[in-house]
Amino acid sequence: MPFPNPIFNDLPTTIFTVMSAQAIEHGAVNLGQGFPDEDGPPSIREAAAEALIGGPNQYAPMRGMPQLRQAICNHARRFYDIPFHADENVVVTSGGTEALTASIMALAGQGSEVVLIEPAYDSYRPIAEAVGARVKTVKLMPPDWRLQEDALAQAVTPDTRVLMLNTPLNPIGRAFSREELEGVARVLAHSNAVAVCDEVYEHLIFDERQHIPLITLPGMAERVVRVGSAGKMFSLTGWKIGWVTGSKVLIDVIAKAHQFITFTSSPALQLGVAYALEHEMDFTLGLTKALQANRDLLAERLPRIGFDVLPCEGSYFLTAGIRGLTNESDRAYCERLVREAGVALIPLSVFFSGEEPDHLVRFAFCKKRDLLEQALARLERHFRVGDG
Repeated sequence: MPFPNPIFNDLPTTIFTVMSAQAIEHGAVNLGQGFPDEDGPPSIREAAAEALIGGPNQYAPMRGMPQLRQAICNHARRFYDIPFHADENVVVTSGGTEALTASIMALAGQGSEVVLIEPAYDSYRPIAEAVGARVKTVKLMPPDWRLQEDALAQAVTPDTRVLMLNTPLNPIGRAFSREELEGVARVLAHSNAVAVCDEVYEHLIFDERQHIPLITLPGMAERVVRVGSAGKMFSLTGWKIGWVTGSKVLIDVIAKAHQFITFTSSPALQLGVAYALEHEMDFTLGLTKALQANRDLLAERLPRIGFDVLPCEGSYFLTAGIRGLTNESDRAYCERLVREAGVALIPLSVFFSGEEPDHLVRFAFCKKRDLLEQALARLERHFRVGDG
């Protein structure tokens, strides 16, 4: 009999796969899985296509194509005044998830601790546990989802090596304030830990808020690595081009982990992303405005149906309470709604461990406007909104 790794053997099928399959089965509008339904600018795809035809098509350098590493550094300086060097402070990865994996593998070892802020993106825990780390959690609670410094300080011990910080936060759309980040910095400064900052939604932040990378706060330059994603910035999620940036000491060891995961990614796609970072940031900034309008559409109409809409400051996602509609658990409700109303959502409880809120659902609004209108119309019919 085989004896597979129990971390992965015991994992259930991801809720995204489950709900997407049910959406297909029932002909539902899928507002569950968070991927755009329109590709990014043709000019980016043309740049990649030209590189594919003209070459190179052999292994790219392990740390990434020089043009992309330089473009990532230029982006960090342009938006945050971070002085990265292309040869020392960047590793290009096969998407954001590989960037997270390489970072956790490199920075958290057997018997160490990794602290997660819940609700947490679902890949963090199995990656940490697979490398032999113990996972501890700090739970945020609705409706404001504030990160309290004292709660974080209680979770961090001398054995903590990594704090996972996602802002804007999937699945709830929180963008942590400077005050909250200063609290994180104080905790890190008195610990043995570094922060792996998942900032793939860094430009998808609304209402003229400013994204604040933790690495820019005093004392954090040597304590933080940043994870970025071209897929989120340019609506090219299938390209799977991501990166990690940070101090040379941390990036050197992350690069050593990366070399044994994927080693490298398509040079043509890397060159396409380099072009995008240098020439198509207006698309990304315009995408933010379009997504804010989508958020506002849901936030205006969902309360009329009976959903209790919570604030959303960034990302692709809006969270809403269901207690005005049902006493069911969020998962049972989502599984019924996809059958009866023809709209697929994600239950928020899957992003927690242990005791969790079970009355919240997540709407993905990174979709065409007419698809969102269709989903709202189906929900309004199902709940007989406006029937008098």
